[in-house]
Amino acid sequence: MRIRATVAAVSGALALSAFVVPAAQADVHASGADSAYHTAAAKILGSGKSAFITSPVAAPAELNVSFSNFKVAKSINAGAGGHLVVPVTYTLTHGVEVDIKAADFDSGPYLYRGTFAEPENVIFGEKAGTCTATSTTTANCKANLDIYPGEGDLTNTDAGATWTAGGIAIAFNGQDPESDTFDPSKIGVAQQGDLGTTTVRRLAKLTVNATPEPVKKGKTITVTGKLTRANWDGPNYTGYATQPVQLQFRKNGSSVYTVVKTIKTTTKGDLKTTVKANVDGFFRYVFAGTKTTVGASAAADFIDVK
Repeated sequence: MRIRATVAAVSGALALSAFVVPAAQADVHASGADSAYHTAAAKILGSGKSAFITSPVAAPAELNVSFSNFKVAKSINAGAGGHLVVPVTYTLTHGVEVDIKAADFDSGPYLYRGTFAEPENVIFGEKAGTCTATSTTTANCKANLDIYPGEGDLTNTDAGATWTAGGIAIAFNGQDPESDTFDPSKIGVAQQGDLGTTTVRRLAKLTVNATPEPVKKGKTITVTGKLTRANWDGPNYTGYATQPVQLQFRKNGSSVYTVVKTIKTTTKGDLKTTVKANVDGFFRYVFAGTKTTVGASAAADFIDVK
């Protein structure tokens, strides 16, 4: 099972003491996730939009583990749906008393937007990382972040913001976080933030259509199109309003596009302009992108000039 944490999470002592709070507001669905790790990570990092209530139950012990050399893409570009897998690598450093080869030891990366103490959203993986020991106290690890944009993992307010990398390690010590007899005081947990940064941006789509065709030389053609972008609150693709878009042309037989003009999309993301047809060639629209949205280029449309 996979639990998605679109969260206002907590960290430090409060996060550990809150470990036993059920993930009541988390969405759960079959996905082949590492059940124990994913359940535990969701409970520690948070579930739902409200903060945890501190539990009187004894908290987990602090685990002697730290993270470094965190590497993730500088920009994560997400569409309106599907399953986006983002690879991550990191170095794990641990005390000699921590057995990272134990079957019930897990570690993994996550991203949070906002502060480490009070993040506004968190992205983490369905499965724990895999680590290869490089010494008695260090290991090189790799893992994935799993993002389902159309299922609540992202909202439009997440786009363009700075996301910070974090790491979590859990020594279950024989405890099952899904069991009614689970005792959080018998496990060990380590959390660390400020390991790096990235951004998450919305994917865009762009179309073009030049008409009529064929057309007589010197006659006017109309070039229409539409710029849309992922709407994570939908989830769907919606028009991107009042954005500058270049109309470009490439002569048949050439590989070079030249800019014909720049126009802006309408409030619904539509594009429309007119140009004179002089030679056979290809028209396309090109959008450079913004802080929140990835650039896009339309598939070229050929015009046959008679």
